[in-house]
Amino acid sequence: MGETPARGIIGPRVHNERMATDPHPAPGTRRTPSPHPATDALLDRWNALLERSGATAAPEPYGRALLARWAEPQRRYHTTDHLLAVLDQVDALAEHATDPDAVRLAAWFHDAVYRPDREENEERSAQLAIRALREAGLPAERIARVVRLVRVTVHHHPLPGDRNGEVLCDADLAVLGGTPEQYAAYAAAIREEYAFVPEELFRAGRATVLLQLTALPSLYRTPAARSRFEERARANLAAELDTLQ
Repeated sequence: MGETPARGIIGPRVHNERMATDPHPAPGTRRTPSPHPATDALLDRWNALLERSGATAAPEPYGRALLARWAEPQRRYHTTDHLLAVLDQVDALAEHATDPDAVRLAAWFHDAVYRPDREENEERSAQLAIRALREAGLPAERIARVVRLVRVTVHHHPLPGDRNGEVLCDADLAVLGGTPEQYAAYAAAIREEYAFVPEELFRAGRATVLLQLTALPSLYRTPAARSRFEERARANLAAELDTLQ
């Protein structure tokens, strides 16, 4: 999820100059986590997606490098589970999109660069998408479409008629409309990612972001997401606000 003045309290931010597609990261820069249970299934989805998108290079090394980023140790909410959840929501909302595969590619990259204590995570993720997809041989027009969508997640405000942006943003924000237990786990994971922020500052910043969200006429743009998540998301936001104020 992206940011506003206090936006980092609800979503991503990272600064890492190394290429995600680099199969040989500098020694000591990354741990070697246990493979996520969905790794093979995610790689199958990635490989098929890149092949459909016109890749001329073998897609799997790029997918593995991206999954290594999603498994970085500073992540608590913006993890492989989040990637999987967003991809599944994109699939569920795909009928609304004019180019579902562009949305899927953007989902893979939208938080690929992430560190909560840094600025410009989305822009760095967009630049990573440019480099990686260009190396993989995707057409320039396809890359531009994906990069634009990654940048939409900075503020989650797609322009009217941007059906692809609407799907990506709704998929990314679907977590707000989970069960109370799912929402509580999400909020706790966000707090862990911002453990470096003192409690008083975190509570104030988080409350500001949640108030901005509750002031929106609608949290979701697609009819399906609005029907499925809007009411429960507003109840979850109100409940968390009660604990912060």
